[in-house]
Amino acid sequence: MKRSFLMAGALALLAAPVLAHATLEQSEVAAGSTTKITLRVPHGCKGEATHTLHLTLPDGFYAAKPMPKPGWTLATENGAYAKPYDNHGSQMTEGLRRVTWSAGHLEDGWYDEFTVRGTVGKDIEPGTILYFPALQECANGTADWTDTSGAQDIANPSPKITVVAAKAGEDHHGHGSMTMAPITLGPLEITAPFSRATLPNAPVGGGFLTITNTGPEDDRLLSAASNIAGRTEVHEMAMQGDVMKMRELTDGLPIPAGATVDLKPGGFHIMFMDLKQPLVEGETVTVTLTFEKAGSVDVPLMIGAPNAKGHDHH
Repeated sequence: MKRSFLMAGALALLAAPVLAHATLEQSEVAAGSTTKITLRVPHGCKGEATHTLHLTLPDGFYAAKPMPKPGWTLATENGAYAKPYDNHGSQMTEGLRRVTWSAGHLEDGWYDEFTVRGTVGKDIEPGTILYFPALQECANGTADWTDTSGAQDIANPSPKITVVAAKAGEDHHGHGSMTMAPITLGPLEITAPFSRATLPNAPVGGGFLTITNTGPEDDRLLSAASNIAGRTEVHEMAMQGDVMKMRELTDGLPIPAGATVDLKPGGFHIMFMDLKQPLVEGETVTVTLTFEKAGSVDVPLMIGAPNAKGHDHH
C-alpha cells in the first residue's frame, strides 16, 4: 500500500507542469566581441499575460542598443560603468544599463524574444559569467528571473552567458579581418562575401561576393535564397541613359569559363527583399546560391558597416 502511494505521488509529480525559466538564446560569447543578447520568454505569471518586461545589463557589456518590438513601448535607463571602455577611440564611462518593453501583450501560452546588442569587454577573463536579470510584469503579479547567485535548483535564476576567449585574429569588436577561405563548388571559387548593416525596419538588404570560374565550361548563377528575407533575388544595377536602374536577372547571371564575376555595390548583387529582421554589423547572414551546372552551396556573408565597400571594410 505504501509503495503504491509513493508511485502514485511520483506519477503526479511527472504529470505536473514544469515552468520553464527565462533564458538567453546564446550560451557563450567571446571577450571583445560585439553581439546580440536575446532573452527568451517562455510563459507569463502564473497563467497571466505579460505586459511589461525589464532587462538589466551587467558590467562588462557596454555600448548596448535595444531592438524595438512592434506593439511594445521601449524605454531605456543609462548609468555609470564600473570601468571605462574604449569604443572606437572614444572613452565610454556610462551607457545603457536597463531596458523596459511595456504596453505589450504576451499570453501565458505564447513565446517571444527580446533583443539587445552590445560589446563584451575584451579584458573579461574567460569563464566569467555575465548575468542579465529579467523581470516580467503581469496584471496581478510578476515572474522574477533575478537571482545571480549561481546556486543550483533556485526558483528564479537570472539569464546568463559565459565569456570565452576571443578567437585568433578577431579585433575587439569581434569583426576580425572579415576574411575566410574560398568556398569551392566544383570549378567555382567564391571569395570575399559580405553584406551591409541595415536600419531597423529596413525592407531590403544587399549581399556581395566574387565568383571565379576555373573550369572550361560556362556556368550561370540561377538563384539565391535566405531565410532572413521574404524573397531573395539576383540583381543588376546599370545606367540607362542618365538614370541608374536596378533590375532582377530573371535568366540568371552568367559566369563565363575562366572569368571572375564581382557582385558588388553599384553593380551585380544579391538583393534580400522583405527582410524579417535587421542585418546587424558583426553578425553573419547565410545565402544559398544555386548554379546551373555546379549545383547549390551555402555562403556566410559577414555583415559590415552600412557603407561597407568590401569584405574587409567595417
